[in-house]
Amino acid sequence: MVKITPYTKLDLIDRKILTELDKNCRISDTKLAKKVGRSREAVKYRIKELVQKGFITGFITSINPNKMGYYFFKIYLRLRNIPGEREKFFEYLKNQKEIYWLGISDGAFDCVFAYLSKSITNYYDEINILLSKFEPLIVERVLGLMVDTHQYNKKFFLENTKNQTVVFAGDVVDNEIDETDQKIIEVLANDARISILQLSRRINSSPDRVKRKIERMEKLGIILSYRVSVDLNKLGHEFFKAIIYFKALSKKEEESLFAWMSTHPNSVYYIRSLAPWQAEFEFVVKNYQEFNQIINSLRKNFPKVISHYEHLIMIYEAWMPAHYFSK
Repeated sequence: MVKITPYTKLDLIDRKILTELDKNCRISDTKLAKKVGRSREAVKYRIKELVQKGFITGFITSINPNKMGYYFFKIYLRLRNIPGEREKFFEYLKNQKEIYWLGISDGAFDCVFAYLSKSITNYYDEINILLSKFEPLIVERVLGLMVDTHQYNKKFFLENTKNQTVVFAGDVVDNEIDETDQKIIEVLANDARISILQLSRRINSSPDRVKRKIERMEKLGIILSYRVSVDLNKLGHEFFKAIIYFKALSKKEEESLFAWMSTHPNSVYYIRSLAPWQAEFEFVVKNYQEFNQIINSLRKNFPKVISHYEHLIMIYEAWMPAHYFSK
């Protein structure tokens, strides 16, 4: 019997739509229709079908907290196998407003999350209080600080898709945002395709004011991009994180690493960290064998740079989960 992979459910037009939505999911149906060579009505129908069938799981906005005065901390945890307690812990994390991103995984760590704070001393107190609530569950914790992240568009939908890169984290800049800005961010975070009119009604503001505020936040680098979130399992793919330890890294070698990652068809993130390791490379692949081939290629291309690595397979991830689940 021939095994039919989930990807066979998507034709070329579907994959073109997903590619364009990942470049900018706020693109109008009319513009999207021209790009993929179909009518506006056909495109609207296909997007609706992709959502209903679970291929598209959301439309997300990449928000840069560092441009609102926040430090971007990372917490990596190994957990004991205590029935029920892991699930309680994950649900607790999903409801914490300070958590920007949450990942549940198998491999070197069971859970990774990003925590936002405007003060290093406040973060120290807050994270110890948070983790002490679940102390019996935690085997090991590693704390880090994100330097910056290069985020790449999803190039695996279509072959030869050109790379687009945005960089978040970086230097902390405390740009002023008001209550309306905050409301816009909270809605757009996990509902990026909402229209200006719908958004203005939801936050009780005028469309013109909302549009101006979005444009300002884009200019300041608070809002970086609008992307599509997909169910990788339905697409026949898996999400791997490689935690990379360097031997040494010159500026020239780092530039070569950036170039290698940005053009690789499976790469999605290059994360630089202040942690026991120096970087995290993330890939979307068909299986572990493909991931292993990528890592072997990385080692071969950078023998003087790569010392060793650990890996995670990401089972679940959520961006600004407290804002999503409170809707």
